[in-house]
Amino acid sequence: MSQSLLYAFIIFALVMFFTPGPNNIMLLSSGLTYGFRRTIPHIAGITIGFAFMVGAVGLGLGTVFLAYPILQTILKYAGAAYLIYLAAVIAFSGPAKPGEEDDRGPMTFWGAAMFQWINAKGWVIVIGTITAYAAIAQFPLNIAIQTLISLLVGTASTVVWALFGTALRPVLTSERLVRAFNIVMALLLLASLYPVFMDA
Repeated sequence: MSQSLLYAFIIFALVMFFTPGPNNIMLLSSGLTYGFRRTIPHIAGITIGFAFMVGAVGLGLGTVFLAYPILQTILKYAGAAYLIYLAAVIAFSGPAKPGEEDDRGPMTFWGAAMFQWINAKGWVIVIGTITAYAAIAQFPLNIAIQTLISLLVGTASTVVWALFGTALRPVLTSERLVRAFNIVMALLLLASLYPVFMDA
């Protein structure tokens, strides 16, 4: 197992899961509107649904990689390009704003799980996970590791964003603090690419 790639992937996962995105904005809004307890099904739907998505996509791509090894190299560079683009987007993004409050109640487990398949940021994370960090271990152990880390980091991230609620709302809407946070996250994301090419 490549320890440098494993550490890089953990940094990548932390940056991707904890920075603002559709899931986190919805959880922030749900935590503020309905409270943490009523948001638990939403949290579970995101974490389990996304981990399943990583595993399902990873196993399918892994089969293709075994048949055509050159594709792994091509997709690794394509995945790196996505990550560089996303780092730029994160660095220049402004404060996250919660969406409109919903009178229908918090999102259900199945609604949150199915949302992962149409979440653009989620697809970027999956592509980066499966392509850029495929060499963590031999297939299919690498997919199992990536799925487990996604589940653990995803759980921590969703719980934190749901708990942010009212207490951190002023911080999240402060232009200067949010931009500073996002720049740090973008730099960490770029730094996580270094071992990917060192192990090439």
